[in-house]
Amino acid sequence: MGQAADDRIAQPPHAGRHTDADPSASASDAPPDTAGSPASRTGTAAPAGPPPDTAGHPGRIPPPRTVRLPRLRMGPPSGLRPSDEATESAGADPLPEADPRRPWGALLLRTLRGPALAFLRHPYWEPADPAYVLRRWPGLTAMCCATLFFWLSLTPSLVPRPWLLQGVIGGITAAIGYAIGGLLEWLLQLALGPLYRRHRSRVHRLLPGRPGPHWRARAWLGYYLLSTGLTVAALSLSADAQRELRRLQEMPETLTWHSLMIALLAMAICGTLVALGRAVRLGTRVLIRLLGRFVPRPLAIGVGLLVSATVVVFGTRDVVFDRGIIDVAARLAEKTDSSTKDGIVQPASPLVSGSPGSLVRWDELGYEGRNFTGSSLSPHRITTVTGKPAVQPIRVYIGQESAPTFASRAKLAVRELERTGAFDRDVLAIAGTTGRGWVNSTDAEPLEYMHGGNTAIVAVQYSYLPSWASFLVDKEQAGQATRALVEAVRARWQRIPAQERPKLVVFGESLGAYGIEASFDGPDDMLSKVDGALLAGTPNFSPIRRELTAHRDRGTPIWRPEYQKGRHFRFAQWPREDLARPGPESRWQGPRVVYLQNASDAIVWWSPDLALEPPRWLRAPLGPDITDEVTWFPLVTFWQTTVDMAVSYGVGAPHGHRYGNGSVEGWAAVAPAAGWTEQDTARLRRFMEQREAPY
Repeated sequence: MGQAADDRIAQPPHAGRHTDADPSASASDAPPDTAGSPASRTGTAAPAGPPPDTAGHPGRIPPPRTVRLPRLRMGPPSGLRPSDEATESAGADPLPEADPRRPWGALLLRTLRGPALAFLRHPYWEPADPAYVLRRWPGLTAMCCATLFFWLSLTPSLVPRPWLLQGVIGGITAAIGYAIGGLLEWLLQLALGPLYRRHRSRVHRLLPGRPGPHWRARAWLGYYLLSTGLTVAALSLSADAQRELRRLQEMPETLTWHSLMIALLAMAICGTLVALGRAVRLGTRVLIRLLGRFVPRPLAIGVGLLVSATVVVFGTRDVVFDRGIIDVAARLAEKTDSSTKDGIVQPASPLVSGSPGSLVRWDELGYEGRNFTGSSLSPHRITTVTGKPAVQPIRVYIGQESAPTFASRAKLAVRELERTGAFDRDVLAIAGTTGRGWVNSTDAEPLEYMHGGNTAIVAVQYSYLPSWASFLVDKEQAGQATRALVEAVRARWQRIPAQERPKLVVFGESLGAYGIEASFDGPDDMLSKVDGALLAGTPNFSPIRRELTAHRDRGTPIWRPEYQKGRHFRFAQWPREDLARPGPESRWQGPRVVYLQNASDAIVWWSPDLALEPPRWLRAPLGPDITDEVTWFPLVTFWQTTVDMAVSYGVGAPHGHRYGNGSVEGWAAVAPAAGWTEQDTARLRRFMEQREAPY
């Protein structure tokens, strides 16, 4: 008995060997009466009471509680196979330790597994309130259309584009596609919704599975997968097309095409525009709700939409564009107009406007006027180039500050021409200017070199805005100012006997060419009033060029049209070859008019009609410097050509809006000097290609 009592009260053999019990056993293994006792809740020790199984045996000691110990790993080390364990036990060289990164990788997988599975089950975000306008997930149809329009924006156009502008085009075009897709989705729901609700049971029987959220999830997952892969392919093909276009336009083959940056920039711009559109929609909805408290709902909807549209149009056009972009450009241009380019100084010759003996002060000429008069050629320089005697050429320029109106500037120009003796020269040329009053020195100097300085050139300034701003807001002023000048000069020119008159020619580039065309009532009127014309990069809205193109000879392309077999008007991109017409039927008669026109010049082809109508310049045969991959898409081609106008100066002549020294052959065809030969033209062209433009 004593020995049995000693066995009952003795400590178990494993007591004291392990002090860290299994946490899982701390609560579940506790007796019910002690787990919920006040002592256990407060954390204080409670007096031990007799356990339930010893209630009838006073003095009996309860058996010791079993303590669960952690299982010891008896298998091979982590990362070893059973065969490796045998090899190690046999005395082979120990294997390297297991890769410590594996546990982290497993932990990462376990961490991402939950969110990944949740994304696969629900790959879109549900707003807290279905009535949200701004904070809601985009529609799948709208996103598909936006992605499709982004792919279309990657197609090539007239000139190579930098990746930054490609991202801008892609974002704007994707936003347009999103709006179209959202409208289509709304129309489909409006048209097919009642039919679906009426025949829902029949539709469900025809479908392979019952519609539910899993259908939408699978649709979004399919969109993510396909759009990502196809976008990568589209960006790659776009880079190849841009390289091909650079090759056709004689540019270096290297091209940095940041595909990822293009996609991110396009997404950011598209998201911003979509958010702005949603904000307008939210404001319109709030306005309609407020109006609905006072007037019937149909009237509230109509008034709300009208007010919203008015605010958007007024804010975009008058506030953002006119009072924002244009005002900033005008202030900057005004400061520039009062400055002078480095190296340009006031002329000393009395035959140049702005000189001490001129009727026009130097500070009234404006920035471009001072460039034109301050870089006037000297007789010595002309003789050095041509090897023939020369005189001081006359350059007359009337700035915007010299007279308040177009008519008064034209009269002042005639007085300045009379003062300098311009009507006694061999050639009198009227130059059309661009927005800031720019006269291209590459067009003016060849005429002066060709005639040994025995020329007079006159021009007026009608604005100090840059060309792009004048193109958008006041291009009509170019026609009005130039027409007033042409009429005033011709009136004075006609007072001279016909045998003693100088040749009267006109020239201009870009907006200046439009101003020259707007000075006449048509092709026949131009031929009857001047002795020749040289026009480069004429904009699409120029009236005479449009008439020549519309009535061109059958079978001639729009980018190289022939009008009446080229008797008076001829178009050229490479003047040396294009101005030559073999055969007696194409004998070139005077007066001659030369149009320098590149097939890849976006300024020549841009028109609002591009948004909805395919242009004729994309019909076969295409221009020699346009890739065959150029295709018209509604709205997309319009934005592409708009951006091409901004980058058309980044290519080399004769491509884009660059015409280089094509005016040398142009003047040799329109108004050559007596005894001028093809060798003289070639020598002058080589000099013009090597010389540095003065401004």
